[in-house]
Formats: sequence, C-alpha cells, structure tokens
Amino acid sequence: MKILVTGATGQLGSLVVEALLKNNSAKDVAVSVRNPEKAETFRAQGVDVRHGDFDQPETLEKAFAGVDRLLLISTDGDNETRIRQHQAAIDAAKSAGVGFIAYTSVVNAEKNTLSLAEVHRATEKAILESGIPYSFLRNNWYLENEAGSVQAATQGAPWVHATNDSQVGWATRSDYAHAAAAVLAGEGHENTVYELSGKLRTQAELAAIVGEVLGQEINVQNVDDAAYADIMKGAGLPDFVVSMLVDMQGAIREGALAVESDNLEKLLGRPAQPLSESIKAIVGK
Repeated sequence: MKILVTGATGQLGSLVVEALLKNNSAKDVAVSVRNPEKAETFRAQGVDVRHGDFDQPETLEKAFAGVDRLLLISTDGDNETRIRQHQAAIDAAKSAGVGFIAYTSVVNAEKNTLSLAEVHRATEKAILESGIPYSFLRNNWYLENEAGSVQAATQGAPWVHATNDSQVGWATRSDYAHAAAAVLAGEGHENTVYELSGKLRTQAELAAIVGEVLGQEINVQNVDDAAYADIMKGAGLPDFVVSMLVDMQGAIREGALAVESDNLEKLLGRPAQPLSESIKAIVGK
C-alpha cells in the first residue's frame, strides 16, 4: 500500500510523515512537494519523493500515480486560490486512480463562520462529488497558532483577545499529525468525518496554563474588536492581516471552534498531549 502526503515539507506535513515512518516501511510512504530538494531528509530515509505543484496540475497526476491513500493537506493563500488548488488535486487524484483521500478540514465545516471555512466546505464538496472514498479530518485550532501570544507573555505583555468566554479545542500540531497518520495507515476509515478537538478551554484558561509554565501571572485582557485592531496595528501588522485577525476573533467569539469531541483521542489511542508540553517547546523550556 502506497501512502502519499502532500505539502510534506510544511509544518503539519513533515510531522505526518515522521509519524508514518514510525510504524510503516519507508518504501510504502511517498511525498508530493513543490521543491523536491527540500525533502532530501525524507529521501535519505527511503521515502519516495515526488514533484507535485498545485499550480501545475499536470505534475499532480504524475505525482499521485500508483498511490492508494492520499493525504491532501490544505494549502496556503486566499480562499479562491486554495479552492482552485484543491480542486486540481482532487481531479488529479481521480485521474490517477487514488483509492482514498484524507483531507485536513476545519471543525463543523458545514456551519463554521470562520472565513477560511469556505475553502473547507468547497473542498469537502469536491471530494464527495469525485466519488473517491474519503475521511475529513476536521481539525480544531493548533496550539502553535498562539505562539505569538506565548512569546509576548514571556516579555511581560498582556494576553489580549476579543473572544469573551468562548471556548476553543486547542491541540498540538503533533497530535493532529499523528491522528492523520492513524487514518492513512489504518483500516475502516472510508467515508468518515472526524471532528478533532482537544479539551475546550477559554483564552483565560489557556493563559493560565501559559502562566504556570512561565511561573508568572499573566494579565488577560478581553477587549472589543476596535481595541483589538488597534493593538494589532500597534504591533506592526499590516491592515489586511489585522482585518483577518479581527474577523477570526469574532467568529471564535460566536462559537466557531467550540466543538467538543473525543475523536482525536480515539484516533490517537491515548490522551492528547498536555498543552503545557507544547508551550514549553514554544518558549524553549
């Protein structure tokens, strides 16, 4: 059985490949990357490194040839670009005869109010229409998304957010990667939807965990959207990024990530990693 991971030199993809190699022969693992020279570490371990560029659809069908199970990791960029790229990958997978697609989506994709959820709804729909057996890995928030706030806290900065008491199912990128590897290499995952979340917590609860790791009390400030935007602008972020972050805070405030599920731990076959361990890694402890 040949398993292929797209975007394998990215932060999530590289962890998925590492997880697969722990329990599977390297000859059964392939990666599709835009720049193969960046995947030499995998090639040295015996992984089949292939060139696949989402902006060059003709490369994708060749990259997916002979693949039984494919992990399509969502790409970066604006929504229109991502939807186009994902459609190209799905079309290539169908042409190449891929037998199964796992896709990294977002929790509660059908109703999620995050702007990025549009991409995931469109991609899930395209996969369903392709007729290829699938598993939608609907990831909640990566703890690593909060690295900037964690690093700022080490310098005594307040923990600023605009989400009120809304909850988020943070989990580590490593746990999401191991869950994806379990689906790719396991059996019985055809035509499944997994809502993957850690324990639901508020921003204040997360900040308290950060404070425990740092050994200091963190000043948590829940502000309105206008104040949040001003603070982000003051940090030097460009206007389009500030606008995106404000929209994101609003959606989270409305409960976009408050999805409770034990699917992550079931796929892992163990409890999720304590958030404190990843926070230690972020601050170099």
